[in-house]
Formats: sequence, C-alpha cells, structure tokens
Amino acid sequence: MVATRHNTNIGHITGYAATGAAILALTLSGCGSGGSGTSAKTGSGTSAKGGTVGAATLATADVKKVGTVVTDSKGYVLYRFDADSAHPTKVSCYDTCAKLWPPATTQGAITTKGIDKNLVSTVKRTDGTTQLTLAGWPLYRFAKDDEPKEAYGQGVDGTWFAVTPTGAKASTTTSTSTGGSGY
Repeated sequence: MVATRHNTNIGHITGYAATGAAILALTLSGCGSGGSGTSAKTGSGTSAKGGTVGAATLATADVKKVGTVVTDSKGYVLYRFDADSAHPTKVSCYDTCAKLWPPATTQGAITTKGIDKNLVSTVKRTDGTTQLTLAGWPLYRFAKDDEPKEAYGQGVDGTWFAVTPTGAKASTTTSTSTGGSGY
C-alpha cells in the first residue's frame, strides 16, 4: 500500500514537473519574439501599457467627469500631450515619459466607431513603432488607468488631456499632478 501511494505521489510530481516545463517553454518562447506589446493585460489588440498588437480600433465612450472621449479597442481612455504638436505631428514622449504614458501603437488596419476616419492617422516613432494620431495629435494611454473608462490622466500637470473625437482636449479635469514632472 505504501508503494502504491509512493507511485501515485511520483505520478503527481511528474505531472507537476511536466506542467512547469510547459509553462517555462511557453514563457521562454515569448521572449525576444520581436512583438510590439509592452506589458501583460493584453486583449483584442491592446497592451496594458499602451501599444496595440495588429489592428487598432478607436471608439468613443462617455467617461464620468470627462465627457465623450476616445478609447482604444478595450475601452481604455486615450490622451494627448501638450508638448507634442499636431501640425506638423511631433512626438515628444519617450523613455521615462513613455513608461507612464505609453504610446497607442498599431501594426495593422485602423477602424473607428464614432470618430471621423479622416482625422485618424499614424506617425513613426524613433523606435520604429507606429503611433496612432487623431487630428494630428499622437495618442497615449495612462499607465495608472487600470480599468476601461478610467481617466486618471486627465489634466495631469496641466499638459495631459483625454482626447475628444475631434482631437480636442477634454475640458473637465479629474487630476492635477503626478508630483510635478508629468512622468
């Protein structure tokens, strides 16, 4: 009877080892794959830290205290940065800034829902990724927005604003500072 338990335990241990090996293999296969996703929490084209993988969808949503703004395919609010420019399009948020304000990027087709497609375009970033733009303004996510339709980045440092469907700044602010630097 002890031998049977011992064999059963070995079977469980072997099963756990095989499961662990499979997880390790899947994890390692994802490293260095060259994909543009920057973080976990992906789904239907959007990385939690901003970028989209493949096609992108821009839609509108009514967000508390901010109004009607543009969201990505998962409902996360998109922002514009006053240090950027729209005409010509210029991206200013890189390095440390892009960690807190990851660019909304795409590798494929762009679809819109409630937004004039003629206002939507892209710009190449210095790292070679393609960032979405609206009315010329580069678009970003805010890393502290953990859920769809959160707009904690609205008004941060007086330079970051949720973007409206026309590319304008949302006018109501819910946040004013991240400690003075914006990033």
